Amino acid sequence: MAFHQLCSFETFLQVCGHYGYGGRLEEVVEQEFARIKGTTYLDHAGATLYPESLLRNYGLDLSRNVYGNPHSQNPSSRLTHDTIERVRYRILQHFNATPEEYSVIFTSGCTAALKLVAESFPWRPQTVSEAGSHFCFLTDSHTSVVGIRGLTSGRGVVTLPVSPQDVENRAKDEPRGEDDICQTPHLFCYPAQSNFSGRKYPLSHVKGIQARRLYPACDHRGRWFVLLDAASHVSCSPLNLQECPADFIPISFYKMFGFPTGLGALLVRNDAAGILTKSYFGGGTAAAYLSGEDYYVHSANISDRFEDGTVSFLGIVALNHSFEALYKITGGMHNIQQHTFGLARYTYMLLSSLCHGNGQPVAWIYTEGQFECPSTQGAILNFNLMDSHGLIIGYSEVDRMASLYNIHVRTGCFCNTGACQSFLGITDEQLRRNLQAGHVCGDGIDLVDGQPTGSVRVSFGYISTFEDCQKFLNFVAECFVEKPVTVDQKKLEKLKTTTATSPGSNEDLPTKISNGEIYKGDEKEPTEPSLKGFGQRHSESHGEAYTLTSIYIYPIKSCGAHEVHEWPVGPQGLLYDRGWMVVNTNGVCLSQKRETRLCLIHPQVHMPSNKLLLQASGMNTISVPLENNAQKQTSYQLCQSNVCGDRVETVDCGDEAASWLSDFLGQPCRLIRQSPYFTRDMKKRPSGAATSTSLSLVNEAQYLMINRASVELIEKQMSRSQDYSEGDQLLDTQNVISRFRANLVITGVEPFEEDNWSHLIIGNTRFVVAGQCGRCHMVGVDQETGTKTKEPLMSLSAYRRGKVTFGVYLTHQLPKGSLSVGCRIHPEPLTS
Repeated sequence: MAFHQLCSFETFLQVCGHYGYGGRLEEVVEQEFARIKGTTYLDHAGATLYPESLLRNYGLDLSRNVYGNPHSQNPSSRLTHDTIERVRYRILQHFNATPEEYSVIFTSGCTAALKLVAESFPWRPQTVSEAGSHFCFLTDSHTSVVGIRGLTSGRGVVTLPVSPQDVENRAKDEPRGEDDICQTPHLFCYPAQSNFSGRKYPLSHVKGIQARRLYPACDHRGRWFVLLDAASHVSCSPLNLQECPADFIPISFYKMFGFPTGLGALLVRNDAAGILTKSYFGGGTAAAYLSGEDYYVHSANISDRFEDGTVSFLGIVALNHSFEALYKITGGMHNIQQHTFGLARYTYMLLSSLCHGNGQPVAWIYTEGQFECPSTQGAILNFNLMDSHGLIIGYSEVDRMASLYNIHVRTGCFCNTGACQSFLGITDEQLRRNLQAGHVCGDGIDLVDGQPTGSVRVSFGYISTFEDCQKFLNFVAECFVEKPVTVDQKKLEKLKTTTATSPGSNEDLPTKISNGEIYKGDEKEPTEPSLKGFGQRHSESHGEAYTLTSIYIYPIKSCGAHEVHEWPVGPQGLLYDRGWMVVNTNGVCLSQKRETRLCLIHPQVHMPSNKLLLQASGMNTISVPLENNAQKQTSYQLCQSNVCGDRVETVDCGDEAASWLSDFLGQPCRLIRQSPYFTRDMKKRPSGAATSTSLSLVNEAQYLMINRASVELIEKQMSRSQDYSEGDQLLDTQNVISRFRANLVITGVEPFEEDNWSHLIIGNTRFVVAGQCGRCHMVGVDQETGTKTKEPLMSLSAYRRGKVTFGVYLTHQLPKGSLSVGCRIHPEPLTS
């Protein structure tokens, strides 16, 4: 069966019988999630989405009732107190527990709940007569769990990472807890579901550890407590605390409902709560205390004892509506589990069977099993894509292309270094070398020496649809598969018949990197993708002149270009380049990534009148001053803003500009400019740059330069693309140039030679090359119309496998005078 036939709803139903909630899913999506129309949201493990009815009912609740501080005794406070207690009960009911068995302690999230346990657990250091406490955690644990050792290491506590295999492989046959008089407390932490791979660990481990039958409890005397990290698990699966009576269960509600955020809970088994002790006591936690002496009696109620200060009571009120909406839409967690697992299994089957035209597999999927059943696998799929030579495609490139298709995924290591190392075969030494190479958690460095530093994760939620799977799979086939698209039919048929009773053999499934082993395929030596033209100039071009052909300034960040023939060089780059920006009502910078109509605003610097003119079709032209004198400065509001992680001090440009921009863009916004008294230094100053390199509101460097020859090469790539379909009309050279939004356009060189320059002189000014410019889906915005296209990013990505860069950043050394079109350019190549 061909790939396009497999990507059909009929095939999906044949493979996965459970879908939707009684046939209402499409209707619910249309009514409750209209805001995601055109978006394929596949990051539900990061945060799921809330239905609109939840917010409506919550808003009505707040508008009809007065909720006061629950620590008071007046009627509004009693209403809040009673509502909070009702929500506590509803949470326990959701997990099949009672107030007699468990207490609910509200926190700001799962991490805060983990920190509470870490700070309150009665850790004992080792003594001559008694062994000390052990803090043990599964290596497939979230950073927030592993981080507990930061507290225990200073208290003489033994930290013991445990591999998932050792828990049962090193178990003892008989339980060892009943006759043991040693009461040294130990804590074992493990996830109910891996947030990396979606693997579900046996909930029976809870009783096995408590009874000291499983490792490591079977090897160490004392009283063992279990912390079950349920944050990932409870988003799509039921959790029955009658079957797995863990002592501590941290959760975050936004993973379950999407709203409210900043609210979580620690579920504490009442029999274990007595061991927790506190040093600090906040408002509401004390039964009595004296300010004049060290006398304090904690509250008898467990929840009150550990909730320092006033809880987020309006957020807790929202939880009532969150539960109502979730159950009304889905009917319960069992239905959600069946629905989301079916979507994940179907996607796994097709992605793992997808092949390039030469038969090489497209995806390397990181999983322990084969998505046999929902009791062992959650709705998470983790993978890296490979090209037709078997080389890993960096996750940043996949993420960038997914954004172009409005597909939202998660990339990196997902705050789970242990699982990332295990699946990707990254040794401890390699991880340290990656850090030395500049890679840190959360950045975009996806490959070091050709090896992946992370992966791509797609995760489904209760409102995910078959169309989400279909769009994702078609995206992979369109962007990353060498045509013709083929399917490993033998593997696919085997996966179709795999059930929970299958032996689960992985022998012929190249789905995991383990211990550094890489899938070998047909054993052919991998060859590098063609990089013809990259930084290599033909010998006959040595005599050609390098010329500056165009100069552009962008007075307002992300707005239209102002082309000039000659322009002065200022201390921060081209004078007035990106000196202003548009922000929304929260003070966040607007860019064309979210508001494409910004490109239709054409600012123009008019130096004789000291004015910046704001022009747009259908709008009257207005102006703001280029420079604010000392007297006028006091009439403008100073504010703090953020540009690429840097704090910048800015000045508001007044109500007239704000009204003009708001009318044109159709949303409240304001115009601000960088304060003339504020200096923003470049983060990564290149070797040879000036001692102090100050920036305007640019992203990374003072100038961006592109090569016209490189533009023309990408044009040819687009014309050759068999999938090209941008209105059946090729983009002309000037259109493509405008999309890359460069300050300087040069000509007279071969494509991409600029990548290998270290310095250059333009006119009388010497420049240092500060690095290559990474590109995102913003180059898909047509600067003349504001419409979005997939080109030129598609062709650029296909040509420049790995980092999708185009153009180089420059900083000046001792700026002199001005730059003018026609200036000769004298480049200096990098030295080997």
